[in-house]
Amino acid sequence: MMMKKLTALYVKLTNPVKNERGAQSLEWLGLAALLILVLGIVSTAVSSSSGSVTDIINNIFKKISSMVGE
Repeated sequence: MMMKKLTALYVKLTNPVKNERGAQSLEWLGLAALLILVLGIVSTAVSSSSGSVTDIINNIFKKISSMVGE
């Protein structure tokens, strides 16, 4: 009898912790948004420059710095 009550209490207390689908979905959405942002920055930097690879990379860093506010 006591074992059943302890088991029921354990299940009741640990069940909300196991439900992490919503948090995992938010993490994936955040990751997708970050990827889209980075791709947008890279495409903007590449389209506005017609120089060497070093110039393109420098433009990417300048765009990121201007968006971050440094």
